[in-house]
Amino acid sequence: MVMKECPNCGEEVMGREGKKFCSAYCKSNFHYQRNKEKESSLFKKIDKQLKLNRRILKNYNRAGKATVKSSDLFQHGFDPKYFTHYWKNSNKQVYLFCYEFGFLLQRDAKGIEKFILVQHQSYMN
Repeated sequence: MVMKECPNCGEEVMGREGKKFCSAYCKSNFHYQRNKEKESSLFKKIDKQLKLNRRILKNYNRAGKATVKSSDLFQHGFDPKYFTHYWKNSNKQVYLFCYEFGFLLQRDAKGIEKFILVQHQSYMN
């Protein structure tokens, strides 16, 4: 008879051959913890990027409205694919928001990409 150790708690596993866990609780807890780590890594990545985007937008938009070259935001790690919600103005332009800070990508007359930065206002609801 081979003695096995429970991968969750380290206790001795007793019972049938091939049994891996000492109890149903340990089996459930082991798989819960393993899946929780897998899931949370995606959520942590998204949350980290959203917070970074917000911090960058806040830094560049101290007056409530600003225009910034896209390269300036990108060099700090800004990623426009991560946003919390959007707002469409009367001209059908869609501003993407990262919490209370919004941005709209546009090209100027010379073809340079710039972001128009705004801060959420009550009329944007």
